[in-house]
Amino acid sequence: MKLTTIGTGTAAPHASRVAAAHLVEAGDVRLLLDCGSGAVHRMANLGVEWRHITHVALTHFHADHIADLPLLIMGWRWGQLPARTAPVTIYGPVGTGALLERMAAVYGAWLLAPGFPLTVRDIGPDDIVRLPGHVTLQPCAVPHSAESMAYSVSDGARRLVYTGDTGVSEALGLWAQDCDLLLAECSLPDTMAIREHLTPRQAGALAAQARARQLVLTHFYPPVEAIDILAEVAEQYAGPVVCATDGWSVDF
Repeated sequence: MKLTTIGTGTAAPHASRVAAAHLVEAGDVRLLLDCGSGAVHRMANLGVEWRHITHVALTHFHADHIADLPLLIMGWRWGQLPARTAPVTIYGPVGTGALLERMAAVYGAWLLAPGFPLTVRDIGPDDIVRLPGHVTLQPCAVPHSAESMAYSVSDGARRLVYTGDTGVSEALGLWAQDCDLLLAECSLPDTMAIREHLTPRQAGALAAQARARQLVLTHFYPPVEAIDILAEVAEQYAGPVVCATDGWSVDF
């Protein structure tokens, strides 16, 4: 299993970080977790093979997690030669299908009929989605927006958990137990802490509760980058920690 952090930023414009997007590769599965603003061109910039993405999973409906989805679909249809013919499935919280319909009302009917098989599927916390090659995708409700979900991706040998945007959640820590890699948001310093996001210490506490084998941090607002993130995480979590950048990757 391979993770590439495409976009490690937020809604705050940043010189080197675009908004949330992460690619997980496992066997024949190329799963894009979120597709925030700037993600599509960032993939091209990084040499990431956006043409071969097979599945997309959205954590919630804020623009910094979904804004580039229409551009990605448009790119598959008109941004490559020959045009895409391989199927794509988009997963997301309840309301994802309705969201895509509203997008199609703005951008055009092509969004839902792009010339290749496109399936949009709402899923909930009790669902287990079985992808090709024994890969599974499973959501977990998290406290951020009403629909927000974290995701677990497993190929049977390794398990990645992506928090999406979340506040402190003991349930998430229990659900993520013993994951090989925890990809966690790390939005704000303690001095700016809010219920809907994690600070470095809170991200470290989550990783410790989950007994994660590795912690990878993402979703940095500029103020959190001004503090010693690794030192604050280490107060709570003793395992290996990476502050991801756009284009960072790991095979695990």
